[in-house]
Amino acid sequence: MRKSAIQFQEGMSLDEFQEKYGTEQQCRDALFELRWPSGFVCPACGYDNGGFIKTRLLYQCYRCAHQTSVTAGTIFHSTKLPLRKWFLAIYFLTQSKNGVSALELMRVLGVGYNAAWRIKQKIMHVMLMRNNSKRIGGDIQVDDSYLGGEQTGGKRGRGAKSKKPFVAAVKTQKGHPVQIKLSCVSRFSKREIERWSRQHIDPGSCVVSDGLRCFNGFMDAGCSHTAVITGSGKKSAQNPIFTWVNTVLGNLKNSLSGTYHAFRPMYSDRYLAEFQYLFNRRFDLKKMLPRFVYVAARTAPCPDRLLVLSEN
Repeated sequence: MRKSAIQFQEGMSLDEFQEKYGTEQQCRDALFELRWPSGFVCPACGYDNGGFIKTRLLYQCYRCAHQTSVTAGTIFHSTKLPLRKWFLAIYFLTQSKNGVSALELMRVLGVGYNAAWRIKQKIMHVMLMRNNSKRIGGDIQVDDSYLGGEQTGGKRGRGAKSKKPFVAAVKTQKGHPVQIKLSCVSRFSKREIERWSRQHIDPGSCVVSDGLRCFNGFMDAGCSHTAVITGSGKKSAQNPIFTWVNTVLGNLKNSLSGTYHAFRPMYSDRYLAEFQYLFNRRFDLKKMLPRFVYVAARTAPCPDRLLVLSEN
């Protein structure tokens, strides 16, 4: 049986990680290089020259005297944890196929659960922001789905309070999945699908979905849309037209149930973003960590008041 080149790629070994990012100074140097590849640039005035204050680990602009650290203004802003622990967390999350829970991070990093949870949520926040900045286009399979299970005595199926609706879209090329989009929607209505499409799908894309009427919103967003009536039940899920979107949904739910005991519905977008981010960048595991740190260095800080979302 032929092995998949993507599935069996080497990735970054733990020895390689330790060699490149094993010390605090190595992590600081790597973050500096990814944040300011052409040398220090003052975030206050944009001047490209400054000095380093070793006793305080701060950079000072020679023009406006503004002082900043390598972590200031990034997702690592005001962190009290060593950067090497952040890099180790990023390593485990980007090299793992199914994700890593906050409880597991707590154990491998040697930190408290609350610290591990914040690291995990901030890393997923970076993934979510990056995912939202890119759209997909071309030939796309789309399906509706839900996160969450039935509550005892509660309503079943669509409209259940315990379930979070989300759209799954898979871009295919030559019969193979290339990129995916997974994100929550408030409801499955034509207007909401149009809004979602304008944010996540390139105009002119060819979208194929089942016969759910709300998917006509793709046409209002400038896409061509083909609705295939599949009926209901197990047979509809085996329709070859939707092979890849159904495969992605199956892998997603297996990944979430295998990694996390549970998570609150208000954080659903972040967990979907993690799966999407890893899937779309699965072609080169060795570069995933530096690519992530590059993005993290350009992601605005996410303080606790934004990190801990409201149920409402």
